[in-house]
Amino acid sequence: MTIRRAKPDAHDITCRQAVGLMTDYLDGALGPNDLALVEAHLGECEGCAEHLRQIRITVAVTGRIREDDLDPAAREDLMDLYRRWQPARET
Repeated sequence: MTIRRAKPDAHDITCRQAVGLMTDYLDGALGPNDLALVEAHLGECEGCAEHLRQIRITVAVTGRIREDDLDPAAREDLMDLYRRWQPARET
């Protein structure tokens, strides 16, 4: 027989698992169980809470940038960085 706690705690998922759920968390796309796990983890893990804060800041800042705001060389540098990052993610 398995005994389940009424509320999840920070140790029910690892930091890696919490980070993997951050995008869905921000999009409001987590089911109730995963939402409870992530929120419990964020409530006790300063590193993951800081990671979430940085994502929110990045989204807020980049959401205000228009293509015309970027210097063409800076835009190309960012695109090059993205192109190199994509294959690294797939391996």
